[in-house]
Amino acid sequence: MNYLAGFIFTSALALLSMFISGLDIVKSTVNFSPLIIAIIIGIIVGNSVKIPEVLKPGITFSLKKILRVAIIFLGFRLTFQNIIDVGLEGLIVDSFMLISSFVITVFVSQRFFGLDSQMSYMIASGSSICGASAVLATSPIVKGQMHQAAMAVATVTIFGTIAMFLYPTVYKAGLLPGLDDTTYGIYTGATVHEVAQVVAAGFAVSDEAGNTATIVKLTRVIMLAPLLLFLSFYFAKKHSTHGVNLREIPIPWFVFGFIGMVGVNSMSVFPKNVVNLINQVDTFLLTVSMAALGIETSIDKMKKAGMKPIYSALVVFVYLFVVGYIVTILVHKLFS
Repeated sequence: MNYLAGFIFTSALALLSMFISGLDIVKSTVNFSPLIIAIIIGIIVGNSVKIPEVLKPGITFSLKKILRVAIIFLGFRLTFQNIIDVGLEGLIVDSFMLISSFVITVFVSQRFFGLDSQMSYMIASGSSICGASAVLATSPIVKGQMHQAAMAVATVTIFGTIAMFLYPTVYKAGLLPGLDDTTYGIYTGATVHEVAQVVAAGFAVSDEAGNTATIVKLTRVIMLAPLLLFLSFYFAKKHSTHGVNLREIPIPWFVFGFIGMVGVNSMSVFPKNVVNLINQVDTFLLTVSMAALGIETSIDKMKKAGMKPIYSALVVFVYLFVVGYIVTILVHKLFS
């Protein structure tokens, strides 16, 4: 019941966003999806008024729990054939960008900006895998302090939010030659920080781009588990300790729910009208999560991040944007 007030609040913002996105003037001009509009409204609300304490548990619930449920039921938009169609191409882009961006972030953070290893590894995991959740999952393994984790989260929030608006804008302007909706989805899923931001940036272009981006992004999310295992062993060896208990490493179980729903949809268990209804409800849940994400994107958090972590995150953001595009094009040509 503690979540109810905040969930009703984010749901109201979601309904408002869906209403605005359906207006003819919006469709004929910016043509923003309800996800983008929800984030904009959330940012305005979150930074212009003091959010009552009674709403905060429900807002957090909307951002974390509802998002995971929504991602699970995104599986009803896909079949295993869709995944096969993206397949190895998406996996190669994913793997290269994840590994290279992680290594480059750690190197740049420590060598050029003098950040400690804890901060550099948290920024690297957030930028290369799945944003704030990766930062928070990495923090106890690298023995990071709370203020370090907060700063790392702020950096991925800043540049992930920029990416969320930049990618669809640049693509629609025709400034990413060689990409179609599918390859745009691969590019977005392999380089944008948060799951929510990927979903927003993907579906802002088309359902095909959104579905592809989600698949590729969730492949990155799955890679969080082996990364955390690697870091736990690395830091255990580095500090000559036993490291963390492997059972404490968070595994993104919602990804397996997503895969399960894809399997159900692949078997055509439900008629099309039921699947369409599920997808409509899921769009609403995604919009609820986006509104919560916007509320949590505070200007105060950005100010507290400090400049060196921001400079480091900026470097990796440019790397993801530029090199990610080049790699996506090259790998696509390899498979053409």
